[in-house]
Amino acid sequence: MALRFSVLASGSTGNAFYIESDKEKLLVDAGLSGKQMDKLFSDVHVSPSDLSGILVTHEHSDHIKGLGILARKYNLPIYANEKTWKAMEGSIGKLSLDQKFIFNREEVKTFGDIDVESFGVSHDAAEPMFYVFRNNGKKVALVTDLGYVSERIKKTVEGADAYIFEANHDVGMLRMGRYPWSVKRRILGDSGHVSNEDCGLALTDIIDNNTKRIYLAHLSKDNNMKDLARMSVGNILEERGIKIDLHDTDPAVPTAMFEVG
Repeated sequence: MALRFSVLASGSTGNAFYIESDKEKLLVDAGLSGKQMDKLFSDVHVSPSDLSGILVTHEHSDHIKGLGILARKYNLPIYANEKTWKAMEGSIGKLSLDQKFIFNREEVKTFGDIDVESFGVSHDAAEPMFYVFRNNGKKVALVTDLGYVSERIKKTVEGADAYIFEANHDVGMLRMGRYPWSVKRRILGDSGHVSNEDCGLALTDIIDNNTKRIYLAHLSKDNNMKDLARMSVGNILEERGIKIDLHDTDPAVPTAMFEVG
């Protein structure tokens, strides 16, 4: 028994995360068009019709752009908390009642042999939340779109076998970049996004000997670079005696399927 996953897409242009066990197949977010989502699934040799359901983190368009299309095309159930449902209803089109399910913050739901724990994050959305997946003693944590990493979040995600963790921006690049100050202030604020440095500092508090792989996710195309993110986060980890390979994610190219088991 094992967990296998692929970061199908990660970034401001669209986000989608796929995870499976021997019995279940789950998607988190569908932030690209229906056509693009179909291609991403084809790239990892998975049929969307086999999904057990789609879990939603929050209502921003880069997380739900293809949600309604995908759910209607393959008759898939969607799980989100009540405030997120209300916030995204006007964006995803009509769905039948038997496709709508509530998944509250700080709750654990079981999908076959996968236990999924939701946890709230600080982000400028109605009620954003992300997820930890557990199967047969293995743990995968999805942690992006948050302004800061609270002690409560650290406790929830610590000791995972694999992390998909936000390293959105380099603070210097963001401050010197072309964005208006109002946008910069939002990104840098407590309900914005996590920087390379804050990602590295958080990881030093939560990873342990169980941790096999870290993917740096949701990188800004304007205020970050893959090499810079890996170097910045890697330097912080090495300063604290932690040596582990850091892996990239991409806005439109899925990562190879990784098995935790």
